Amino acid sequence: MSAGYIQISLWQLGLALGLVGVAGISSVLFELRLQKDLALGTLRTFAQLFAMGYLLKIIFNLNNALLVMGVYLCMTYFSIRIIRGRVREKNVDYFAPTMVSVMVSYTLVTFIVTGIIIGAKPWWTPQYFIPIGGMVAGNSMNALAIGLERFFAELRGKAGQVEMMLCLGADYREASREMFRNALKAGMIPSINSMMGVGIVSIPGMMTGQILAGADPADAVRYQIVVMLMIVAATALSSLIVLYLVRRRCFGSAMNLLLRS
Repeated sequence: MSAGYIQISLWQLGLALGLVGVAGISSVLFELRLQKDLALGTLRTFAQLFAMGYLLKIIFNLNNALLVMGVYLCMTYFSIRIIRGRVREKNVDYFAPTMVSVMVSYTLVTFIVTGIIIGAKPWWTPQYFIPIGGMVAGNSMNALAIGLERFFAELRGKAGQVEMMLCLGADYREASREMFRNALKAGMIPSINSMMGVGIVSIPGMMTGQILAGADPADAVRYQIVVMLMIVAATALSSLIVLYLVRRRCFGSAMNLLLRS
């Protein structure tokens, strides 16, 4: 027992590997062919989290603004790469809009939470800025991928309807209004659903971590409420920005739809 929480030894961590064995056995029994992915995922989990843990320990001790911003930029960069890997669209260049959306929404929401709501001094204090930035990035990343996929799919599926409206004199905003709304809604729904079940269906990760570390549950609840609200704001803002910027790129200079089913 140390610092108000129970430490996990290396042998206990190794014992936890048996848990992923359940998934491995299922893959073998039902011929899912997921053994390689499970093994790779497990190795990456260990390697990436241990590396991040040691890196954060160094950054926390140095308390240097440039290092904190460097780690933050790396997180945002890899979130953009993951989004590009999930959204396989070749006819429309959505990289620049995604970058703008990520940088604006992630930075703004993280700054507001750490510097104003929590009141960390300075606002880039690594113990707050990096974990909160990571939560913003992780959840917004999923929202962006879902929203973009939905938008491109709907434009393709309703290409005839869109082109008919364009022929009747509608501009690209009017012709794609329904698809825009559906995609924005799709990106926001997961974070809203999380709010519906929090505290009843699940105890979220940040609150669980604080309680396991010995924090007062009442204090942990306040932090978790802030986190849930910031995630909703970040997913809404990031989805709105990227869809607003991408929508124009789906149409040519002659107001013709560039996507085809």
